[in-house]
Amino acid sequence: MTKRILLTAAVLMIALTMVTGVRQGYAQDSAKAASDGAEPGHAYRLDFTVSEIENGKKIDSRQYSMNLRGGDVNEVKIGSRVPIDTKNGEFQYIDVGTNIWCALRDRKDISWVGNGLLLNVKSEISNFAVPEQQGQNMRPILRQLKIDASTIADIGKPLVIGSVDDPNSKRQFQLELTITKLR
Repeated sequence: MTKRILLTAAVLMIALTMVTGVRQGYAQDSAKAASDGAEPGHAYRLDFTVSEIENGKKIDSRQYSMNLRGGDVNEVKIGSRVPIDTKNGEFQYIDVGTNIWCALRDRKDISWVGNGLLLNVKSEISNFAVPEQQGQNMRPILRQLKIDASTIADIGKPLVIGSVDDPNSKRQFQLELTITKLR
């Protein structure tokens, strides 16, 4: 019985020592973070505009927005999942619509970026080349444009991320971005 009491007391002392050590280490880490002046990540709103331009005149535009914090990744996706007949009775679904993916890093993540923001943007826009094909039981012909870019952007200043010419017309598509600091 005495051995059992001594063993229990020893286990309790070891556990108490470990808990005290963990608390002390946590307190030191918290104090170090406070002394470093580390600030929480800023929040930003990213406003994307996809413009369709013909003969130098904007004929259509679409807006997409997302909120991001420094160091985060986000995505805006809108469209349809279209079934495609691959083999007898088997289907595979493809996405038709707009997908914009973005990763944002600010000076909290990378000091050399200064007041700018480092962005990685991936965008893909697809639609039916012949609108009458939508919902038909045929293999559709899809038109697709894709812009992937890495750049440094300034808050509040519009920036063209990329542009592409439509090879079947005299139209050009531009992806533009404006960033607003929320916090």
